[in-house]
Amino acid sequence: MTGFLFELSFLLAAPVWLLMIFAPAWGQTARIAGSPLTVVPVLLVYLALAVPVFPELWSAVSSPDLDTFRELTALPDGAGAVWAQVIAWDLLIGQWMYREGRRLEISALLMGPLLVLTVLLSPFGFLAFLGVRAVRERRAGPRPLSGGPVAGQARR
Repeated sequence: MTGFLFELSFLLAAPVWLLMIFAPAWGQTARIAGSPLTVVPVLLVYLALAVPVFPELWSAVSSPDLDTFRELTALPDGAGAVWAQVIAWDLLIGQWMYREGRRLEISALLMGPLLVLTVLLSPFGFLAFLGVRAVRERRAGPRPLSGGPVAGQARR
């Protein structure tokens, strides 16, 4: 059962990733990627894996040290719970990146590979995106929250 839940955690997130990467301009993608509820199924898998090892999980997070964490991840449910948590948070990061990329009008040809990198190695993908975002914001200049031009400035 643990192996199934481990695999299920990614399978539940994969459709959202696929939409953001391969159908970024489709109207439903923006609606789906704009919802934090997309991670709820993954978090339910997390709970199914975390509850049986809750004492070990609590020990690992309340007094974190490498040996305690190693003991948690040596348990199948413990490793599965950590994996499901990673999948959930990676998806939230990916969704934010997708929305920011759309807001800043970053090309889908650039965002696609950044999102793939984030699926595979989220810290690398996220850091690369932050760099691209900083460059894009610098080039675009200040943008108001409403999306209209800043007073006295023409839209670029």
